[in-house]
Amino acid sequence: MPLQFAAGAGRMAAMSATPNPDPMVDPLPDPSVDPHQAQASPGIGRPSALALQATLVDFALAELVRQQRQSFQPLWSRESWAKLLIWLALNCGCGTDTASLEAFAAAIGPSQTARMRRQFFERQFEDLNLMVLADPAEQQVLVWPLGPASGADAAHDLAFDRVAEALERVGLSDQLVADRGRWQSLEALVAVPWSPPCS
Repeated sequence: MPLQFAAGAGRMAAMSATPNPDPMVDPLPDPSVDPHQAQASPGIGRPSALALQATLVDFALAELVRQQRQSFQPLWSRESWAKLLIWLALNCGCGTDTASLEAFAAAIGPSQTARMRRQFFERQFEDLNLMVLADPAEQQVLVWPLGPASGADAAHDLAFDRVAEALERVGLSDQLVADRGRWQSLEALVAVPWSPPCS
């Protein structure tokens, strides 16, 4: 089983890896948009049974990911994400062979997988008014405010000291470039590069 698990983790990581985005393009979807809003019939206030079921599945999966995302080591790695997917597949009755894992990934679908992956690699800090998204498939870790700036200065929440504190809390400091001169302050977020792998 350990060898099958490791091999399966590699396959799931390869299947779920995402391309690196352009750092100048906002990669973050609007959190206020309901992905199931389009399923409701216009002019009808009560959502359909199908829309309710889809929303319930989204909610249940999001809660499951948040509860289990600290369980798979090493954190902040493709391997941890693949282990979560394999754990879900096994608990749904799938095997660890390639065909079973690919069938499970296809059943989830790319949109749901992308939402789950984001939830897996994000952390929120209400006291700092910051969110961290640290997907190892991307070139940079992104940090942005949860809401409107809490200080008089619009850049208050994205001050590098506050960003560094959030990164320290999630245990990412040692995996990121420490030179703040290489951190990027973009319009609404701070991008911090991953440290290059040791050779």
